[in-house]
Amino acid sequence: MKLNRRELVAAAAALAASVNHAFAQGAGEVVIGAVFPMTGSTAQTGLDAKNAIETAVAIVNDKVDLDLPLARTEGLPGLGGKKLRVVYADHQGDPQKGRAEAERLITQEKVAAVIGCYHSAVSATVSQTCERYGTPFMCADSSSPSLNQRGLKFFFRASPHDEMFSKAMFDLLDSLRKKGNKIETLALFHEDTIFGTDSANAQTKLAAERGYKIVSDVKYRANSPSLTAEVQQLKSGAADVLMPSSYTTDGILLVRTMNELGYKPKAIVAQAAGFSEQALYEAVGDLLQGAVTRGSFSLDLAQKRPMVGKVNDMFKARAGKDINDNTSREFMALIVLADGINRAKSTEGEAIRAALTATDIPGDHTIMPWKRVKFDATGQNNDCDPVLLQYVGKKFVTIFPEQAAIAEPIWPMKS
Repeated sequence: MKLNRRELVAAAAALAASVNHAFAQGAGEVVIGAVFPMTGSTAQTGLDAKNAIETAVAIVNDKVDLDLPLARTEGLPGLGGKKLRVVYADHQGDPQKGRAEAERLITQEKVAAVIGCYHSAVSATVSQTCERYGTPFMCADSSSPSLNQRGLKFFFRASPHDEMFSKAMFDLLDSLRKKGNKIETLALFHEDTIFGTDSANAQTKLAAERGYKIVSDVKYRANSPSLTAEVQQLKSGAADVLMPSSYTTDGILLVRTMNELGYKPKAIVAQAAGFSEQALYEAVGDLLQGAVTRGSFSLDLAQKRPMVGKVNDMFKARAGKDINDNTSREFMALIVLADGINRAKSTEGEAIRAALTATDIPGDHTIMPWKRVKFDATGQNNDCDPVLLQYVGKKFVTIFPEQAAIAEPIWPMKS
């Protein structure tokens, strides 16, 4: 059978990656590449991700009394106790820089796998590069639903995507409506990247299915210097619920502009991202009291599972802050990836891919309120139930679903 030029290039790239992986395995350590924003408007997110990943690496490399995979051994037993080492690369929020950095990590740093990338648009290019080289890509925190629908064999995501998150958000709205709250109209506010577009598409579909009317659908340019016109549009729509999908700097500008223009919706239900970051709430003072955000993680779980508190203490010692929705996903992504490499007993890409497809980690062996970690044919974990968190005082409390909630929702938001 003859191969075309494209197939020959892909085969050569995969062979080179395999040789690189074998070299790394022989070096006495297992090297993983991490591609995150280390400079630019989301640099703090990248730093937090590094702290989350390094917390997970410490648990894998040292013996720790926790009910997590690999916690009670030193290093990777399946590879003779070899230790993990993570090499970090800065994509600066640019998908093409992400692509270049992923290729550098694979061809020069000889990484066995890549983890990243926070921005869904960057995860899209990085995972394509990993696919070309036959290198497993663990999507740590990017939530665009389209990422696992591209037929990639080396793509894996343990945490929910935005269709799953949005379903939980609408489940909350349905629950509140059944209790007598008037919730009829919605306003969508989203950036113009794959994250914002996919989020809005999922919410538009669910609104139609659940009987909500979208009165404003505002798409804005990411990192825009002004959102005055967009907020005026939101204000004129006067929706019952504002549903923003924005990263931190855009979220801060949105809330400040809303305050300047006297726009205060009855409620905000956010697609996390910037609205899960403490930096946003600190920047806008008390303007977001009662805001709701979806999440993968709830620190409240520590009340039922003490291990969660112990891991949070380890992270806090590095980062000076509690684990949040983003950092919890990054932490667990590294643990899941390390578990797969350990069971593969190899740093060869195909062996790791096969091991990851066989992953089955019970929920109580994670720090998340999930049933388990088990990947479907697209590399997506479908047993990662989201939660809804409300910002009350200076912290988030879990308000939904009922089995995870520790407080009743405050609805509408505090005026």
